[in-house]
Amino acid sequence: MALALFGETAGQGWIQIAELALALVLSAAIGLERELRQQSAGLRTHTVVGVAAALIMLVSKYGFTDVLGDHVVLDPSRVAAQIVSGIGFLGAGLIFVRRDAVRGLTTAAVVWLTAAVGMAAGAGLWLLAIVVTAAHYLVVFAFPPLVALLPRSKHTATRMRLTYLDKRGALRAALAQCAEHDFTVTDLSVEQREQEREPPVVTVWFTVTGAAPVSELTAALSEIDGVLTAAAEDPDLRLP
Repeated sequence: MALALFGETAGQGWIQIAELALALVLSAAIGLERELRQQSAGLRTHTVVGVAAALIMLVSKYGFTDVLGDHVVLDPSRVAAQIVSGIGFLGAGLIFVRRDAVRGLTTAAVVWLTAAVGMAAGAGLWLLAIVVTAAHYLVVFAFPPLVALLPRSKHTATRMRLTYLDKRGALRAALAQCAEHDFTVTDLSVEQREQEREPPVVTVWFTVTGAAPVSELTAALSEIDGVLTAAAEDPDLRLP
């Protein structure tokens, strides 16, 4: 009886355990990259998603064999389709908007990819699962340098964070530098003002639009007298 409950034909043998283990390793590899980048969904989330997707695929393949008969016909692909729909809700929770900028799209897409890797591992398509995991690392590490080489559109908007000492004309000089580098400034807002210091320290956010390299603008802003920090917001970093 015990042998009948354990084995490849029963859907819970060493092959299935190996497929779950493969999903665990590959999902953890993807999640580790997200964890190192301090994303909202990191190592644990991606590992759980991948293993769960693999288990659901195994249930879809083997979980209903005991009810099959002459008058019972099942479509295992229906369960796999529901995984795709369910992961969509999880990914939607990772996407949010701050200051009219959408964040979390990449992380949501990676969660979706992790579920696909888990499904492939659970379905026994181990080679495809490994190739897609390798493709993930190719995209996240090789594509950003290539994107940086592309010419910027003059309509590209970038959020800037500027921290400076008040009463030194730093903000006026910063806006002048933006104009000198052919950037249009919009949506300027004060994030915080530290009154304890003299002169007070002010942190402002503003959006710049232009085709020039943002790195050159950031360097110019950093050299202004009274400016403590000047940085462009990285869309891949987790917001506080």
